[in-house]
Amino acid sequence: MYDLIIFLVLLSLGYFVGQALEKSHFRSIIKREKELRHLLTFSNRYPPSVTEEQNAQLVTGSVVISIDYFKQIVAGLRALIGGRITSYESLLERARREALLRMKEEASAMGANIIVNVKLETASITKGQRQQVGCVEVLAYGTALHDKQFD
Repeated sequence: MYDLIIFLVLLSLGYFVGQALEKSHFRSIIKREKELRHLLTFSNRYPPSVTEEQNAQLVTGSVVISIDYFKQIVAGLRALIGGRITSYESLLERARREALLRMKEEASAMGANIIVNVKLETASITKGQRQQVGCVEVLAYGTALHDKQFD
């Protein structure tokens, strides 16, 4: 009986701490996105219009985020009946947004005002028991430019 109580207490603790950390990370992402709103990103291969010679540089942003144990349990249960697995969706959303922000921060530090040819790569870097996703890495990369047209 005590083992079950300890398990439920640890599971609840993991749930609430995980939720608090995830909400804190989302608040940080929203704040930094507002700060970098002026830095435009395009998935097009070339800038909208080239008016003069550009000093182009590769910029990257990489992040590795793991899923907490509680969400793995919920995802496993959800996989039994099928449908959306929202715990993985929020994990990937956080990872993509954080990778883009890190790429933008690098471009901003270089004095760029646009990033073109932005791409995202996603990889699962660890597998838990029964090949469940443990951690994902997202790499965002693009070409940073300073174009006077966007000043």
